[in-house]
Amino acid sequence: MAQTQDLRRRIKSVENTRQITKTMEMVATSKLKRARQRVVAARPYAEALAEVLADLHGAELVEQFPLLRQPQSLRRVAVIAITSNRGLCGSFNANLIRETRDRIAELEDAGTAVELHQIGRKGIAYFRFTGRAMASARPDIGDRPTPEQADELVTPLMERFAAGELDAVEVVFARFVSPLSTPATLLPVLPIRPPTRGGKDGRMEGRKQRSNVPSARHSTANYILRPSAKDLLSAILPLYVRNQLFRALVETAASEQGARRTAMKSATDNAGEMIDTLRRTYNRARQAQITQEIAEIVGGAEAQAG
Repeated sequence: MAQTQDLRRRIKSVENTRQITKTMEMVATSKLKRARQRVVAARPYAEALAEVLADLHGAELVEQFPLLRQPQSLRRVAVIAITSNRGLCGSFNANLIRETRDRIAELEDAGTAVELHQIGRKGIAYFRFTGRAMASARPDIGDRPTPEQADELVTPLMERFAAGELDAVEVVFARFVSPLSTPATLLPVLPIRPPTRGGKDGRMEGRKQRSNVPSARHSTANYILRPSAKDLLSAILPLYVRNQLFRALVETAASEQGARRTAMKSATDNAGEMIDTLRRTYNRARQAQITQEIAEIVGGAEAQAG
């Protein structure tokens, strides 16, 4: 009797868990749809910005803009790591943290000083637990990042890079390929290496990409510029850097919802299989119990008759 009661309690508990995971899967699906729309909406502007930057860029202008400065060596690098604020999304945060740790170790092994700027509670909690110092921690950026938040994050780093305090700025984020594919990606943001026309302008490619130069092909557009290319570049270069970080935030937010939907669907399916197994076990135990009770009744009746 005790065994069947325990099985009933376990079945009820797993059913409640399945209801929760199913609800979370539906919520993640709804959020994923909106997050994917934001990713798609951000791409045309980024691609157009990259094309204009490729047309304006010239060797004679590189020395006039600090954001285009290519350092001879990396003495100090700022790494911006993006994770989510919540869990229950499988290995999503673990992959981002692992990519961040690997990059930090790679830089420090080469003798480069690294300052970590962490976005997201999961990453903040991990690096605090391991005792890693963070230059900044931002748990306030949710699953709907804004261009203003990206501006707050990257503008101080741009100013420090222009002043020579930093030699590079890199971002670790989750690139949204599909709900089932959200690879951790390393994106160099500074110094700017302008994309070239005819390539994959404005796209974020590759898990281990160390450069944002999509193609070696270049074609000069026949433009009459007014104001001058110098004036245009002075306005476009900061926009380009801010847009790179904003897209990293948006793609990570979409990737989080995709990973959570996948994890919750798997949990729901596993709970359903566990319920089926427990019910079969319960039915066998109940059948054995009924058979035993019938045998006891028959034995008692025979004993009284005898």
